[in-house]
Amino acid sequence: MELKYNNQLVKIKEGTTGFDLLKILNVENKGNVLVYKLGGTLYDLATPLPSGGNFSFVTKDDDEAFALLNHDAAHLMAQAILSLYPHAKFGIGPDISEGFYYDIDFGDAVINDSDLPIIEQRMLELSKQDFRIERQVISKEKALELFTKNEYKIELIKEIEERITIYKQGDFLDLCYGPHLPSTRYVQHFKLLSLAGAYWRGDSSRKQLTRIYGVAFFSKEALDKHLHNLEEAKKRDHRKLGRELGLFMISEYGPGFPFWLQKGMVLYHELEHWWIKKQRESGYEFVKTPLILSRDLWERSGHWANYRENMYTTLIDERDFAIKPMNCPGAILIYNNTLHSYKDLPIRVAEHGNVHRHEPSGSLTGLFRVRNFTQDDAHIFCRKDQLQSEIKRLLKLYDDVYKTFNLSYHIELSTRPAKKYIGDIKTWNFSEKALAKACKASGIPFKINEGDGAFYGPKLDFKLRDSLGRIWQCGTIQLDMNLPERFDISYIDSNNQKIRPIMLHRAVFGSIERFIGILIEHYAGAFPLWLSPIQVAILPVNNEAHLKHAQSVARKFMRHGIRITLDDSNEKLSYRLRQSQVAKIPYTLVIGDREKKDNLVTYRKFGDSAQVTIPYADFMHRIKQEIKDKA
Repeated sequence: MELKYNNQLVKIKEGTTGFDLLKILNVENKGNVLVYKLGGTLYDLATPLPSGGNFSFVTKDDDEAFALLNHDAAHLMAQAILSLYPHAKFGIGPDISEGFYYDIDFGDAVINDSDLPIIEQRMLELSKQDFRIERQVISKEKALELFTKNEYKIELIKEIEERITIYKQGDFLDLCYGPHLPSTRYVQHFKLLSLAGAYWRGDSSRKQLTRIYGVAFFSKEALDKHLHNLEEAKKRDHRKLGRELGLFMISEYGPGFPFWLQKGMVLYHELEHWWIKKQRESGYEFVKTPLILSRDLWERSGHWANYRENMYTTLIDERDFAIKPMNCPGAILIYNNTLHSYKDLPIRVAEHGNVHRHEPSGSLTGLFRVRNFTQDDAHIFCRKDQLQSEIKRLLKLYDDVYKTFNLSYHIELSTRPAKKYIGDIKTWNFSEKALAKACKASGIPFKINEGDGAFYGPKLDFKLRDSLGRIWQCGTIQLDMNLPERFDISYIDSNNQKIRPIMLHRAVFGSIERFIGILIEHYAGAFPLWLSPIQVAILPVNNEAHLKHAQSVARKFMRHGIRITLDDSNEKLSYRLRQSQVAKIPYTLVIGDREKKDNLVTYRKFGDSAQVTIPYADFMHRIKQEIKDKA
């Protein structure tokens, strides 16, 4: 067989394993190598190479390393639990983006948080024993025999049509596709974080299991940093800060339907107004489509057949209607409202469209997962020769927006699914190359996410990194080959022929609600001046002597469009200063004798202890410039 490794061709014998290749290729730092990758698929180092092709090793520094380690940690935790609770039965234990979990039936045993350190200690003991993690391929009959006492594994085995693989470490074995690391010693730095109830396979009619969450890293320093960030994240929880800062609320009368409070609406409108201005500067025209449309439309778009369970429906004049879960079909109806020439394109149609989706009640989380939200949607209809320039325009827009909020990001190009997709492969290849070419031309690096495109076309996903290093999925650019076909949209070319335009879906925030939730946590509630619901707090030292002047200063600020609060309560000045800091108001002004006499202001910036005294005019210029610069 022939491998391509580091741009070199390497001939190997049949039966060669990843371990063999570590020696043959004389790889340095062999202890950092976890698994190998062949043709995009990961394999255990002990597995013989099934074929030739593009070959590489995956190390602790690679993107896949975190998931691999945490998958091993889930198995190690299960092994530890089984040694402590011999009657425990295991369901599913995957790695997830935040670490890992395992769903466990403990039978009559009652498990609480105080048991987690005991399980951790047992995990550490097993890790030090350095058990080899061995893969075995077995028949379905053998698998059913091995797991005969575990009804959860039996159910999973019966659903598997291809070959069945199990993994063994010490006296513990588990049903698993793999791959896994060479031994248990790799899992040394971990923490079990929490317990939760989880219905077997998410079905509330079935038994509730105990879900244990955890996380693992390759070093103590990385684990400590992550645990510190988790504590910091608790302080930044947008649900907690949203309540404390008076931004939004959720009522039991409308689960998943946010209520925006007065201060929250200021934040919402500032963000929305800036965003509308930004889009108009980028050549978008705004439209608004109805909230409720007939079943006929949703059948034509494919939503009724594929998304019906997530839609809210009603009966009007004995006809079925649905509240829109997406804005796209409405945008197409607007496009089809008039005839279009090739000279009209590109057409960029934006809509801050309110949509409703029936999410499961258990998944609802503050502003992050709701049933009613506003998408910053846009749909671009362009000619084939305009596609490159339109994608490049979009990439620049996304970059400008995210940099405004000091959010770094990376892009993933999701390509054609292996099975469920529409359109011909030639069109898919063209579309994928177009997205990749635009990224390269813009100097923006991207990763390939094989097979994760939508069924109707490839897409670019934007993964944001906040101030704690957490990753959020927000923006997306999608090439759609489904709706233009379903709705038979066209334009007239220079030869007077009907041509199908290319349709791009685009959302930068994703949803305004979710993006605000991210911003609350990113800024820990201390918003930049331009977004802050209250920008300046004014505190007279003494109401008798200084209140009238403080009111005069407040009126001047309001005439300049500055959002202010005047705290004329009878509390001590130190208390009022502290309350202003608790409310995370960017600037707090103290008005006393000197400020009144010389038309000065003494200000304290949020987070600083120093007080600065400058002329009123200088301060006004300062904050107006800060607002203008979106600093």
